[in-house]
Amino acid sequence: MGSPLPKPTLDDYLRWEDEQPGRHEFVRGEIFAMVGAKRVHGVVVTNLSAALRMALRGSPCRVFSEGMKVQPADDTVLYPDLFVTCDPADLRTEAIFRAPKLVVEVLSPTTQAYDRSLKFALYRRLASLQEYALVDPDTRRVEVFRVGADGLWVLHDMSEGEALSLASLGCEVPLAEVFDGVDPDA
Repeated sequence: MGSPLPKPTLDDYLRWEDEQPGRHEFVRGEIFAMVGAKRVHGVVVTNLSAALRMALRGSPCRVFSEGMKVQPADDTVLYPDLFVTCDPADLRTEAIFRAPKLVVEVLSPTTQAYDRSLKFALYRRLASLQEYALVDPDTRRVEVFRVGADGLWVLHDMSEGEALSLASLGCEVPLAEVFDGVDPDA
């Protein structure tokens, strides 16, 4: 019986990832391929990205979407669907972001359990993170987890409301805008 292969280091992963045609997350020293997204996923990400870009105009914060890496720990690199950072070091990086204040994941049937559990636990390692939003285009559910002064995360379900309220950015995005272009029966 052979010896198990050693887990790749962060540097190993980053070198390898730069040569790959697809995206892969690095979770606790293991590499996982990212699956392709459906049209509605891209529509919601684009809608949110555009709305947040406009809301952040004139501020020191920037919104980034798919394809950008966030590192919540030494052994983990994730690809959020969308995030906002105001951190000066993040705003100068070309590769890895380490201090987002908001992370948004657009759910799909295949990623929902991961985004709600392990991925959220990994993001909570970020001291900078103030809000974690989950947007489900299929059910039109919008949930925001917000960290309180006591360090506890509280769920704010905005699914029945008029807007996605993001306290960390001091802005709201109408749900009609979030889901613009998404067929309600899809």
